Amino acid sequence: MPALVVGADTPQGAKIIDALTQRDGDLRAFVSTSDARGHLLARGIPAANGDVSDGSHVGGAAYGAFCVICVSTATHDERERAFAGTPEAVVAQWADGFKDAGVARIIWVSCDDVDGSALADIGAEFVSIVFDKTAPSRVLHLVDADTV
Repeated sequence: MPALVVGADTPQGAKIIDALTQRDGDLRAFVSTSDARGHLLARGIPAANGDVSDGSHVGGAAYGAFCVICVSTATHDERERAFAGTPEAVVAQWADGFKDAGVARIIWVSCDDVDGSALADIGAEFVSIVFDKTAPSRVLHLVDADTV
């Protein structure tokens, strides 16, 4: 079953994508622009683009995915957000979308002080990782593990 990286078009998300492409397995990406989507598609990585603050967009991309890796930077960087004005509201949108999609595991990659705990309340396995130079290796390990 696939893993989805939400915020694959952030610097941290790109590093996670690079690490995850080194393993066997299904990988998808969610980004905010068609240019970012095109770059991922050119690498053979299925990608969707949409409004990162719209729970139906991220939920649609997560449909059928077992694991979603959420990059906190995507909740508040320079990208356009039409459905949520604060990082907390973006996380709440993601939680609704992932719950509707039936995601079983969520990995919150914290690159800053944005709180991802709303994702822990939807009934999926949840783990939070602070992004540092070893984070992609740790994410790679967690995605391959039988349990968090």
